[in-house]
Amino acid sequence: MSRSATGTSKAEAAALFSALGDDTRLGLVARLCKGGPQSIARLTDESRVTRQAVTKHLLVLARAGVVRSQRQGRETRWELEPDRLEIARRYLDLMARQWTDRLDALARHLDATADNEREDR
Repeated sequence: MSRSATGTSKAEAAALFSALGDDTRLGLVARLCKGGPQSIARLTDESRVTRQAVTKHLLVLARAGVVRSQRQGRETRWELEPDRLEIARRYLDLMARQWTDRLDALARHLDATADNEREDR
């Protein structure tokens, strides 16, 4: 399995972005970022999503390594795995740099074309 410039395989990155690609899961990640480790009950407070649905979404995030659970008495608390989110950030940074480089090259090309047209007149 080949590794990208971010130090992770494309398959791992695809699984990570697939897990983050759902608005409910992304909302759960945001709530965990803001509020720290939380139980299913807290994660479903003020939400129209059922506990069963939240559990399914958390399991998808857990399989992708984005969250982990820890049993505390009768409760299971869910928390983020910051290293996995760092992988996503590195991928996005890499793509942003590539787009910036390509757009800069396009701007240089357009400037050179415009200069050549002015010289031809």
